Amino acid sequence: MFENLADLEQKLSRLEQQLSDSGVISDQKRYQQIVREHSQASRLHALYTDYLAVLKQMEQNRELLREEPDDKDLVELAQMEFEELADRKDELENAIRVRLLPRDPNDDKNIFLEIRAGTGGDEAALFAADLFRMYCRYAETKGWKVEIMSSHAIGIGGYKEIIALISGDRVFSRLKYESGVHRVQRVPDTETQGRIHTSAVTVAIIPEADEVELHIDPNELKFDVYRSSGPGGQSVNTTDSAVRVTHLPTGLVVTCQDEKSQHKNKAKALQVLRARLLDRLEQEQHQKISANRKSQIGTGDRSERIRTYNYPQNRISEHRINFTLYKLEQVLAGALDEIIQPLMEHYQAEALKAL
Repeated sequence: MFENLADLEQKLSRLEQQLSDSGVISDQKRYQQIVREHSQASRLHALYTDYLAVLKQMEQNRELLREEPDDKDLVELAQMEFEELADRKDELENAIRVRLLPRDPNDDKNIFLEIRAGTGGDEAALFAADLFRMYCRYAETKGWKVEIMSSHAIGIGGYKEIIALISGDRVFSRLKYESGVHRVQRVPDTETQGRIHTSAVTVAIIPEADEVELHIDPNELKFDVYRSSGPGGQSVNTTDSAVRVTHLPTGLVVTCQDEKSQHKNKAKALQVLRARLLDRLEQEQHQKISANRKSQIGTGDRSERIRTYNYPQNRISEHRINFTLYKLEQVLAGALDEIIQPLMEHYQAEALKAL
């Protein structure tokens, strides 16, 4: 596995030359791709350099033990240091293996976050809004941008559905495990008897699709325009600016009414449609190729309950890895890495086992 690491310095040098090339600099997409490759190669090079240094120290200790076998204090000290070095060697080997795992081609992409209220009525809609705020706060900690593409709000502050584009550095790689059913257990504000209610919300994480990745025949699209609806106030337009686009071959429908401009709503709707179509094609392809795909990218079954948020106990239960965390308030405030990191480590370990 480590055979090709000796060429890392040459690769880094080649990437650095490309980054100073005016032709590459003028092509922002290509430039960003090389920046990511350089960053990944740099991290791997640092790990491999540390690994070689540890191997060298271990060999020096062995030599010392061979030269001074009668010096008990020196032998004891060398053996203790050798054990520490062996542990460090194992840690570095594992970290390098993780870096060398086949990369998910979507990891560098922006994502569409789709949240829909499920069972539980208004309480589910309110929890959908809570989850959206959680993802927004998490995005803020990562320096990501959140743009609402479409929303269906209810009058009490919840959402029947909300779709947002989250863009930034490696968004999909961090959020791809969030797809599934999120269950909440809490006492609603309207509950007079103090009983705990259980509601559910569905979250879908869909990688953004580039136009070059998926061509949509305009003749396969049907557009409808209508007057936007909502809870009232200035957000409700008085013109037919809302757009509904239907992809006739698949029956996929996307609506967008958040913008006052019909043109902007149409552009957003097409952006979401393109991502959904590519996601559907990839899901079908993955199912044909291997049933083990979900062990590498997390569950793809969006009907599966993946997580429970228990408010009375301040507890979050991640059912896929049997992980429990009593930091509900902190996670909802944006500390989502407390859940995401164990998930990533679990699926990386599963992928290493598969190798």
